[in-house]
Parts: sequence; structure tokens; C-alpha cells
Amino acid sequence: MTDRAAQTLTNLEDLVACPSCDTLHRLSAVAEGSKASCVRCHRLLLNPRPNAMTKIVMLSVTATILMVTAISFPFLKLEAKGLTQQSSVVDAVLAFSNGLFLPLAVAVAALIVVLPLVRLFSILYVVAPMAFGDTPAPGAAIAFRVAARLKPWAMAEVFIIGTAVAMVKIAGLATLTLGPAFFAFAALVIVTIFQDIIMSPLIVWQTLERRTTR
Repeated sequence: MTDRAAQTLTNLEDLVACPSCDTLHRLSAVAEGSKASCVRCHRLLLNPRPNAMTKIVMLSVTATILMVTAISFPFLKLEAKGLTQQSSVVDAVLAFSNGLFLPLAVAVAALIVVLPLVRLFSILYVVAPMAFGDTPAPGAAIAFRVAARLKPWAMAEVFIIGTAVAMVKIAGLATLTLGPAFFAFAALVIVTIFQDIIMSPLIVWQTLERRTTR
């Protein structure tokens, strides 16, 4: 490879495309606490934070524990005319498990439980080895690509919003008591938001590439 070709390759490696508008940027090193945004659509591209990978691992573990709690405990309890009914997330899935509604049960289970857990495990698989070591895990790039693809389909927050709307509609017909699973889901949404704020996908990709090529 000639010096000119090597220089051209180096210049291309410095280019970063905005995920929203595909504008190319040549980004130099961004200091911790600083931000780099797209010049066209102003989407955040880089936002390095101190100990970001360790924080991502901690938040991912917390989110996983909250998800298990949300599945294991009652979501809410209904009381009307002396009758009491408790329901959990599993009960909500099983309610659609008969006949023609079976595909709906599969979709609910996937979007609320399975896909969020797969995304959390994928992030842990990618980030944890680099946070506490140096060499990425085998197949880390594929796992992080899966996590990125699953982000729009992990809909725990949509489930919480839908439940809140339903609670408002039936509040006058029955007495509602929120169970531990409801608060676990609410906390899960908050933890996931903080995780997405701290985690910069571009920095994770750059770290993966740098440590894989050593």
C-alpha cells in the first residue's frame, strides 16, 4: 500500500455519518463532558462521559433485575362488588393465548418481555468485557448490531402508558391497587432512558474497532 493510499484510508476512517440525515463529518477526539452534534440536523453524535461503560453495565444489570421483578410479581389488583382479581404481566399475555388471539399473545410477550431482555443481554455482552477488561467478547459487533436493531421494538414504556390510560378509563368502575410489578416497570423505563443517554453507540463502535484490531 502506498503512502498516499494509506493516508486516504486514514482520512476515510475519520468520517462519521449522521444516523438521521447521513451528513458526513470528520470528527476529531472529543473530550469527556463535551458534545459533538450534526451540523445539519443537530442530532447528538458523540457525548463521552467518564466511566461510561461501567455505568452502562450497572444500569443494564439494574434493568434486568427490574424486568425479572416485573414479570414475577402482580401488576395490579382490581376490586369490584366484593370480587378481587390480581393480574400480572404473564396473565396479560396468557389472556390472549387462545384461538385467533394467539399471535397477539406472542407479540405482547415479545415486545414487552423478550425483546427488551435480549437487548439488555446484548448490551451487557458487548460492554461488560470492555468495561472490566480490554478485549471484546467474540461476536460483540453482531451483538451490538442486534441491540441497535431491537431498540425501536422494546416497548416496555408503551406498555406502561397503555396501562395508565386503561386505569383512567376503569377507575370509576373498580378499585385499583398497583402491584410491585407496576413500579418495577416504571423504574425500568427510567433506568432504560438513563442508559440510552449515557451510551453513545458511535463510541462503542469505535472502541470495538480499536480493541479488535490490536
